[in-house]
Amino acid sequence: MSIITDYLVIGSGIAGLRFALDAAKTGTVSIVTKKEKSEGSTNYAQGGIASVLDPDDSFDLHIKDTLTSGVGICHEDIVRIVVQEGPERIHELVSMGVGFSQQAGPKKMFDLGREGGHSKRRIVHTKDLTGREVEKRLLERVAEDQNIRMYENHMAIDLITKSTLVRRGIVTQQTDQSCWGAYVLDVATGDILTFLARITILCSGGAGKVYRYTSNPDIATGDGVAIGFRAGAKVANMEFVQFHPTSLYHSLAKNFLISEAVRGEGGILLDKKGNRFMEAYHPLKDLAFRDVVARSIDMELKKSGDHCVYLDISHRGKEFIVNRFPHIYETCLSYHIDITQEPIPVIPAAHYMCGGLLTDEHGRTNLENLFAIGEVACTGLHGANRLASNSLLEALVFARRAALKSARELTDKKQEIFPQAPEWDPGSATDSEELVVVSHNWDEIRRFMWNYVGIVRTNKRLARAKRRVENIQEEIKEYYWNFLVSLDLLELRNLALVAELIITCASLRKESRGLHFNLDYPSPDNKFWRQDTVIRK
Repeated sequence: MSIITDYLVIGSGIAGLRFALDAAKTGTVSIVTKKEKSEGSTNYAQGGIASVLDPDDSFDLHIKDTLTSGVGICHEDIVRIVVQEGPERIHELVSMGVGFSQQAGPKKMFDLGREGGHSKRRIVHTKDLTGREVEKRLLERVAEDQNIRMYENHMAIDLITKSTLVRRGIVTQQTDQSCWGAYVLDVATGDILTFLARITILCSGGAGKVYRYTSNPDIATGDGVAIGFRAGAKVANMEFVQFHPTSLYHSLAKNFLISEAVRGEGGILLDKKGNRFMEAYHPLKDLAFRDVVARSIDMELKKSGDHCVYLDISHRGKEFIVNRFPHIYETCLSYHIDITQEPIPVIPAAHYMCGGLLTDEHGRTNLENLFAIGEVACTGLHGANRLASNSLLEALVFARRAALKSARELTDKKQEIFPQAPEWDPGSATDSEELVVVSHNWDEIRRFMWNYVGIVRTNKRLARAKRRVENIQEEIKEYYWNFLVSLDLLELRNLALVAELIITCASLRKESRGLHFNLDYPSPDNKFWRQDTVIRK
């Protein structure tokens, strides 16, 4: 079955939804999302969106903070674009009904928060449920637009490129680097649909599930990076995986983040004995950049042998805590942790992928007709370490820029005839009765990535990880050809490829910078490595 659309959007987070609303003004839009429409990292984002909205702040200060966080490899032109266009994007959300928290008093002013690495208060938020509020309002607007159709529980398998011969998603011949849509699995029926599109936008989020401990939802399996790379898109800076310093440590808790805003509002990190330790690692102490805090906690745990450290905000008083962090308070209380009376047990967890599909200032990849926005993209904004709350800002700015650019391109492309896309060929594949292979390989990947390619790395650890992922890739390839595709198999296939890309980029970078820390090269090398790590199939 073929579905023809002007724009194919793969992902339903803030980047995909915001793009779709602008794109729908110039053409038809199909949004493909592999779970329910609201399931994704945007919905779980607690902290907020960084932007210059206070007279005491400035673009130059926000730019400086971002460049400092990125440790020398941010693209300054991109940083300037994102920072300067940020306020307008925030006010657009307000016009759509997003209710950012306000200061008390007759004047309507944003209650701006502060997080690690920021020199000023510039984080707009909706208490500690910012992502959920933004997602809700965008979904309401999307539902009202007659030019947008949402396909829930549909997963993109691979991109369709012009003059391509495909058997079960494997490209066997490719003569033109242009994208014309994607093959998509209907998870409920098992049918493979052919989506033909003049413009395809990958905005499927990150890949936190490649690690054993992560703040990401279960859907974060790196799908967009994987399908883009397989089609020939360039990938950059995959070695820079941001580990959030403070994920709730509890045997029954899963993927629950303790927002950096807690430290921004005065929360302090303590060891098991109740001693502060961040002052030994950085002058900014508990408000140091995320890579520094995560690495410091990792070192403390390795020295002590403890399972976690503690984050204490109780000194701010119950009224402030419950009003500012209602979701964190209620969630912790459900695990019998009263954060108004006691510190929170925390541990670092994989949180954000600073690398991804390499794009230009409009979100375009090196493949014609293919854009990438949001966490799946490497725009040059984050460099070696993302500044807190810059991610939703980046998604908003690039969603707008990609929509404007693709609309201009669509005018010319409407005269072109869609290429003849080959039907999906299942070959002799059958239903699998060996799903244990999928679950075993999934678990092995997450364990060796955590142990060997985590917060602190060495050449030997990276070599071990490379050998393991190569073996798993061979098993997956054999399994993929023998059995009908399923959601679990596709996620495993993508997860293994993303793991390989992270290992490859980490092995290439012979220095320590930002989120990439290698004990064999403990210092940054500005002579050779003040640049992106770019790889291509």
